[in-house]
Amino acid sequence: MYLDHFHFNERPFALTPDTDYFYNNTVCQEAMNVILVALDNGEGIIKITGEVGTGKTMLCRKLLNDLPDDYVSVYLPNPLMEPQQLYHAVASDLGVATQQSNSVAALLDQLNVRLIKLSASGRRVVVCVDEAQSMPHETLEALRLLTNVETEKRKLVQIILFGQPEMDSQLARNELRQLRQRISFAYRLRPLDYDGFCGYLRHRLAMAGYHGAPLFSRAARKRLFRASGGVPRLINILAHKALLCAYGKGRYNVNGRCVAAAIADTEGLCMSTHWRLALAVFLAVSFCLGIYAAQYLGR
Repeated sequence: MYLDHFHFNERPFALTPDTDYFYNNTVCQEAMNVILVALDNGEGIIKITGEVGTGKTMLCRKLLNDLPDDYVSVYLPNPLMEPQQLYHAVASDLGVATQQSNSVAALLDQLNVRLIKLSASGRRVVVCVDEAQSMPHETLEALRLLTNVETEKRKLVQIILFGQPEMDSQLARNELRQLRQRISFAYRLRPLDYDGFCGYLRHRLAMAGYHGAPLFSRAARKRLFRASGGVPRLINILAHKALLCAYGKGRYNVNGRCVAAAIADTEGLCMSTHWRLALAVFLAVSFCLGIYAAQYLGR
């Protein structure tokens, strides 16, 4: 690998959501502020959406790592479960002993008792659901029922749904209107802009132990940003491949050709790049024809 070649301590663009590499850009800070304000106010359900690869899982894990000690957290990374499985999973994280034969109603009663006890001891419960757009409707409704336990001041359990934008159309269904009405705070994660993208590159390289001259040339950065659209996961994929290309050529920096090779090697990006080029040509031709027509008709 290229670690020694570029003087890295570890791979800077690994795809695993390592919170040590969390990049607190403007978008992530805004999303985190929304979550923290909602939690502090004791609101029931919070929704965080974003396209694939925009950092929802990273944000979720960063939140779980940084929650104050008075919080008890439940993390549900696999939303494909039935209501009974959901309650078993939540009960397990909250230290509730259950039997597989317990009915949904019995499990809900046990959870309610546990939530009341935790609240009495000054603890607050937050449930984080990753990839929530894949959760069945019946399970989402079962999740809502957990928020029915409350005092006169606040909910005893708060839920954060992290999901792709299609979760909005799912929540728009009539049978989920009660859940939808309980979503008090929401935020949409956006891709990085160019300044944020450059900061992201510098941050990940520094975290991996690199402190030399700029590793990616200006042309490489421009091409990498255009191809990735500022989506962190695509940035990681392309930057890793570009580093491999530079290493294979014996280079100590990444130029535009290395990024072009990374793009060509990444399924889906080449086609989209060709379509963007075709669209640009079409628009340019249309513009020229429009000018010609205006001049011709104006005679």
